[in-house]
Amino acid sequence: MGRTSDAIAEGVSIASAAARLAVRNHILVETIARDAPFDVERFAAFAIETLEALAAEQEQAAELAQRLRKRAWGKHTDPDGTHDYRDRDMSNLRRRRRQYLGVAKALREQAADEDAVNDLVEQSRDAAWGDVEANLQRRLQAEAARPDLEDDYGQMRAARMQALVLVDLPRLAAHRRHVAAARGGAAVDSRPGRS
Repeated sequence: MGRTSDAIAEGVSIASAAARLAVRNHILVETIARDAPFDVERFAAFAIETLEALAAEQEQAAELAQRLRKRAWGKHTDPDGTHDYRDRDMSNLRRRRRQYLGVAKALREQAADEDAVNDLVEQSRDAAWGDVEANLQRRLQAEAARPDLEDDYGQMRAARMQALVLVDLPRLAAHRRHVAAARGGAAVDSRPGRS
């Protein structure tokens, strides 16, 4: 299994990546889906909660390793399955427990360190922006068709116009109705010549 410190460092790296992913997703949901402004303090609080939850998971895993070790003590028969530990597994389970507790301690220290939390939020924000930017690039490439760059522009134009009429305009109209209803006003018909 290697050195305990190496395993702890790897565990912290994996948990930090999971925390970044969770915070990034939270930023995307709050700022895009809920149209909330980016507030570092609010996202920092979420980052702390995430780190604490990941630390608690590691502590639970340490407790499980301890219980499994107690059950394994004195058993010298062949195991019945993967998680049926025996006396010969005692040192491995002890090492795992130390590793889980080491990761939990590092995560709790990170959650208590304001600079580390702010770094996590900034990295998550950058990752969220990267996702948005990549999505916009894909959409612009797909939707910004130019006749001089595409051999089949004429054939695909009809399909794009049909998609505009059948998908995009109804979606826009539904969005405008939703916004108007949320404001308490009458829905506005977005079709040409209608109001």
